Amino acid sequence: MDESTPATGFDRSQLQGLRGLDRLAEIPDTAQQAAIARSLEFGLEAASSVNDRRISTFSRGSQPAFAGINTFLKAPYCEDIREIGRYEAAVLGVPFDMGTTYRSGCRFGPQAVRRISAVYDSYNLDLAVDLEEELSLCDAGDVFVIPSNIEKTFDQIDRAVSHVVENGVFPVIIGGDHSIGYPDVRGIARHIEGNVGIIHFDRHIDIQERDMDERMHTTHWFHATNIPNVPPRNLVQLGIGGWYGSRPGLKVARERDTTVMTIGDIENLGIEKAVEVALEVAWRDAEAVFLSFDIDSVDGGIAPGTGSPEPGGLLPREALKALRMIAKEGICGMEVIEIAPPYDVSDSTAQLGCRAIMDVLGTLVAEGKLGARAREA
Repeated sequence: MDESTPATGFDRSQLQGLRGLDRLAEIPDTAQQAAIARSLEFGLEAASSVNDRRISTFSRGSQPAFAGINTFLKAPYCEDIREIGRYEAAVLGVPFDMGTTYRSGCRFGPQAVRRISAVYDSYNLDLAVDLEEELSLCDAGDVFVIPSNIEKTFDQIDRAVSHVVENGVFPVIIGGDHSIGYPDVRGIARHIEGNVGIIHFDRHIDIQERDMDERMHTTHWFHATNIPNVPPRNLVQLGIGGWYGSRPGLKVARERDTTVMTIGDIENLGIEKAVEVALEVAWRDAEAVFLSFDIDSVDGGIAPGTGSPEPGGLLPREALKALRMIAKEGICGMEVIEIAPPYDVSDSTAQLGCRAIMDVLGTLVAEGKLGARAREA
């Protein structure tokens, strides 16, 4: 019997994992070797008793995971933001939670996601991607938010995101509360020639005009869809439901004819069909699509570290699959928001937010939308 074909008759070549091993073997380790050399140069050679001479005295690379200064995936820190154009993608934190209407704490979300990201390697077998080798990624640090003034903070975020996009860099924004969705889109939309669609994962509809007389984390899509090239017909919201929402927002969604898909819709359609519908709507006559992932779209029993948890949300495997399907078509930027570490358990919520970013970036690279494979196309 052919060893490659078990007695079941299953062809091992059909296994995605085996195909991934072959693809990963083709990717050189140039960036990894350069990082080791840099660590030895800047961190000094290790003590003579250390056999592995790739280890330095001072931690300056990816290991140990629990050591070093936290950037996302220990990517280079772009301290001089004028040099952001040297990179293909940039992570920027927006540690702002003055737009919350219940529990604050997500100002610490960027720190938590960066910290837990250190546990991960840069390669993924399912996607057959190595982010360190195939994507020029940096951490741009945090936007200087103004804690007492939401409107000035919006202007700061808009300016920061716009600067990144203007330099041809893909923005990954870590919040922060969801009010930042408005300036995030505002900072991107001015650089898009044509309409921008939005795919929004959440348990809450977030589209009323005002909340407690201000623009809060319940109002961002009302104002984003007032931007001339961000029409409400291209806004799709997935996972909406439960008992903690916004009746004024539901009225606005009906008036503006946005597409609202409840968690019940997703259950009935299945995650693949639901995402297919979302993509069709968001991309209708649009030049680009922005991805907004509120961590509370995932069931609160799994992702408790958020300000407004609502039971009955997505499972992580469903959420990650949906994000990869959306990224496969290409996006102009993404945000991961509402991660509130004070309510988290064992960093599980922050870790899911980190995985959301990595799966999206990995899919963009695998599909030739970003990074080395896009350059080769």
